[in-house]
Amino acid sequence: MIADRMRQARLAAGMTLDEVARHMESLGHPITRAGLSKYEKNKSTPGQAFLAALGKVLQVKTSFFLSEPSVSIEWLAFRKQARMPQSRQEQVKALAAQVVEAQVWLQRTLYPNERPSFPKPARAHSVEDAERAAQDLRAAWKLGDAAIGSLTRLLEDRGGIVVAHGGVQTEREFDGLAGWADHTTPIAVVSTNVPDDRLRYNLAHELGHLLMDCPDLDPKEEESLAHRFASALLIPAAVIRRELGARRRRVAMREFAILKGKCGLSMQGSVRRAFDLGIIEESQYKALFAQFSQFGWRKSEPYPYAGDEKPARLLQMTVRAFTEGIITRERAEQVCPGCTTAMPGQPDERVQPISASALRKLPREQRDAILAAAAKEAEDEYLGNRELTDFEAFSEEDVDDQDEGPQ
Repeated sequence: MIADRMRQARLAAGMTLDEVARHMESLGHPITRAGLSKYEKNKSTPGQAFLAALGKVLQVKTSFFLSEPSVSIEWLAFRKQARMPQSRQEQVKALAAQVVEAQVWLQRTLYPNERPSFPKPARAHSVEDAERAAQDLRAAWKLGDAAIGSLTRLLEDRGGIVVAHGGVQTEREFDGLAGWADHTTPIAVVSTNVPDDRLRYNLAHELGHLLMDCPDLDPKEEESLAHRFASALLIPAAVIRRELGARRRRVAMREFAILKGKCGLSMQGSVRRAFDLGIIEESQYKALFAQFSQFGWRKSEPYPYAGDEKPARLLQMTVRAFTEGIITRERAEQVCPGCTTAMPGQPDERVQPISASALRKLPREQRDAILAAAAKEAEDEYLGNRELTDFEAFSEEDVDDQDEGPQ
């Protein structure tokens, strides 16, 4: 447990073993890279004083190293640039795992009877299967052919977890990462270093990985089906045929710009969708993409799409849990930095301790959640406070006094 938590915290901090060793030495806890590696491989166990210092270096509480992970995560597909270093890949996964763990705990605490509402993954071997999977999802969620306003909100409302990862890199390193928490809750991690239309497409793509089972396909073929699923989800075949017609010799570029504003799929994505469905011929498809290249629109399209794909579920649950006294301000800020800051023009809202009589009047589920959180907070304080833990049960004087008997 300690070994896994140490590695997770280091990866989330984006630090190498050598960097951690240098910081530990500056805090008066010299250790070699090999020594740290032994700890992370569970070949040796660190002391509490070492963990307290390590927590400062990695910016986590000491109790983090001593707590069992409450969620098991299985990562499925990572759509990334070939140049993305392995260390950055592991950092993205570690940071996402921390968000997922916090969100699952809050979900189970605040809404213990709610379960994710996602169809079971369907077998997919062809583009027809991908189209059908997207149609089935729309049917299951009663969306019809209507445009999806916010795909992020839709997934969160159905019990999924969306993690928006915004790095400091000037270039996009990855598009998306899909996975399952405890085999029941879908996870989609998406990069925010892209325009809104690209972000929602990436989100739809990861959803394709989650809802299609492609056991006999190689990764490239599976990616192709996920692309087809994403386009079909954002613009159903019936919609784009209604907008453009069943067959066209020529389509004006502005028509794809209008589609982008209505459906939230990039102009390039709509052109590809029209080609895949046989609305335009290959010659028209190539001519349109030649225009994208000619005018520099491959990376930055005209007519930007202003979407609303910022996750809100974790923030909402954290603020609620803090307001109800289920978690402390410190814990709330760890989960969602800035979430306890007062709104502009409003006084700082400080949670008052709940009285025993008020606690008894609460519904049992809410009362149990508050008591469980208080117990966890006390445990964290005990484990992280050296004044409480750095002592022996009996001192030498106590033993001597017992040997001497009553005076």
